[in-house]
Amino acid sequence: MGIGTDLTAVMEGVSASVAALDVLVLADASLCSGADVGAEVDVLQRRYELCLERLELVARLEAQLAAVKARDVADAVDIQHALLPPDAPVEERTFAEMSVVEEIAGILTISSGASGALVEQSRRVCSLPPVFEALAEGAVSWQHARIVADETEGLTPEGAASLVAHFFDPDAPNPARGAAPGDLVPSRFRAKVRAWRERHHPETLEKRHVKGVVDRRMDYAPDRDGMAWLSLYLPGDTACAIWNRSTATARGLQSPAEPRTLTQLRADVAASLLLGTGLQPAVNHNAAAADTEPAAAAAGAGNDAGPGCASTDIGKIPTPRTDVLVTVPVFSLLGLTDEPAVLDGFGPIPASMARKLVADGAESFYRVLVDPRDGAPLEIGRTRYRLPETIKKWIQLRDRKCTFPGCTNHTPDNDTDHLNPWHHGGKTDVRNLAQLCPKHHRLKHHSTWVPDPATPNEPPGWTSPTGRHYKPEQPDPQPTHWPQWSMPAAVAQSADLCPEDIPPWEPDDANLIDLNDLSPEDPLWAEFFETPFALSE
Repeated sequence: MGIGTDLTAVMEGVSASVAALDVLVLADASLCSGADVGAEVDVLQRRYELCLERLELVARLEAQLAAVKARDVADAVDIQHALLPPDAPVEERTFAEMSVVEEIAGILTISSGASGALVEQSRRVCSLPPVFEALAEGAVSWQHARIVADETEGLTPEGAASLVAHFFDPDAPNPARGAAPGDLVPSRFRAKVRAWRERHHPETLEKRHVKGVVDRRMDYAPDRDGMAWLSLYLPGDTACAIWNRSTATARGLQSPAEPRTLTQLRADVAASLLLGTGLQPAVNHNAAAADTEPAAAAAGAGNDAGPGCASTDIGKIPTPRTDVLVTVPVFSLLGLTDEPAVLDGFGPIPASMARKLVADGAESFYRVLVDPRDGAPLEIGRTRYRLPETIKKWIQLRDRKCTFPGCTNHTPDNDTDHLNPWHHGGKTDVRNLAQLCPKHHRLKHHSTWVPDPATPNEPPGWTSPTGRHYKPEQPDPQPTHWPQWSMPAAVAQSADLCPEDIPPWEPDDANLIDLNDLSPEDPLWAEFFETPFALSE
């Protein structure tokens, strides 16, 4: 069955990792004992570095052992099927698989449902050799491998192979850019994989969205300590708008006298909007617990004015503007294809949803057109021609989120920071600017984390205080979908043609002006950017 060869190779890696871990443990013990430690050695700094090196090895070892577990789970099911006669009925095969699932559940002390999910994920990971090899080498964690298993479900074998090649084969056509899969936190890796899947799924996102809308709902789940969870399953643009309005209104409430955090204010704002009531005052729960009249405090008794003290009319709160980018392929915006657009902070959305957002003129959404040749941004729609606004929007489009390694904070909550500080000679230029959330903005200025220079199209990477370098997570633009009747002949003849080989579009009408021929100072640019975009009927 070829089982032994796979496990033998994986176990060699496990043994090497364990041996390397032993060396680091002995080195730490030597430092603690003081034996053969020179006066020039900073013992505490070296022990700190050894802790981090051991964590790296433990993470690799966990991934390698996960590969062993996945292989054994998949093989156990396959062997159980092989034990049955070739002509065994379907019912007998079904019960044989149920039996092994329950056996695995008992051995691992997990539920039947968790065991069944593990079986499905293990078999899928083992059926994708590049993913299994990366797991066995410790290059990705089990969480990363499981994400690939989840996101390839529903794809054809060819589609699954293409997805895996895009992220795991550097020699594949148009491979994924930026950090390797194992260098991305699982949630960010899932976002990139899902974005690729949405574009290449055999059924268009438009059709799947129509089915998904039917399942919209609200869920309620009681929790501990007198709390509960309330969740909404809604179309992406609606959910994004609710989140952005709640966040912007919460920001409008923040002040030195307001004790609540942005997270707490956001929840309070959403609750008041749903209930149609004024925003209730903040409650100091620590003080309320010791108060002789906690009920009055909890009820928000009193009508004193001021943030955090009295009920507030949500409609009267000054709401900061929240600008959200909608990246739309040109042909999709014109209705010639159904290629998905990208809603900043959410991900791929149906083309019809993007066209509606643009056509309705929603003020909080910025339209971004992308080049049909390679998926790169062409221009950002705006109503005012001001350079600082242009740079800010370009940084938002380029970075998508906080650029610090592993951070998932999306652009509405972030600052545009000078990588090389202004007072150290840093310029206000896209190469010296990047998105940072407030937390990592402060960390940058109070630690030795060092960002790389950015480029017009790539966010910065980062180097940690111990010298570890983290590559930037980059957007993964794909060549856009061409409508067949308008595709250049060279493209129609060769599906494998590289994007840079596609000839640029040139206007046939001599009366039309090619904007590439205009200088940046030409006054026509101001007129161009002030012209509202309108879809033809």
